[in-house]
Amino acid sequence: MPDTIAHVKLTHGGALKILNAAIAKAEAMGVPQCIAVVDDGGDLLAFVRMDRAKFLSIESATRKAVTAASSRMPTGGLAPEIEVKLGLATDGRLTNLKGGVPIVVDGNVIGAIGVGSGTGDQDLECAKAGIAALAGAKAW
Repeated sequence: MPDTIAHVKLTHGGALKILNAAIAKAEAMGVPQCIAVVDDGGDLLAFVRMDRAKFLSIESATRKAVTAASSRMPTGGLAPEIEVKLGLATDGRLTNLKGGVPIVVDGNVIGAIGVGSGTGDQDLECAKAGIAALAGAKAW
């Protein structure tokens, strides 16, 4: 087994493409959103709180993105009895709220997007629209 591996990294430019596409989708839907884009280590690369988006969604959008990057799967699919344990075990850093989606390129998770302030389905729709803007990326 090699000591190192090479993989694609999400740049701030890529994060901004994702962010802008998610903003455009939210505007088209008429749903102001908080949108966070993180790299594969959960570090924030881009964020916006659109006008009239809920201010507490700043936290939930970021946590959705971190959760999706860490778990390498979309948020919102865990059983209720696990989601409370997840939140407690991570001091609230991880969440099971719908709207966090990993960004996958060449089979590797290179980051994630988290969207919050609408319904879970609206958040997910905006997240997927953001990912679709990045060349070669696929939503989970």
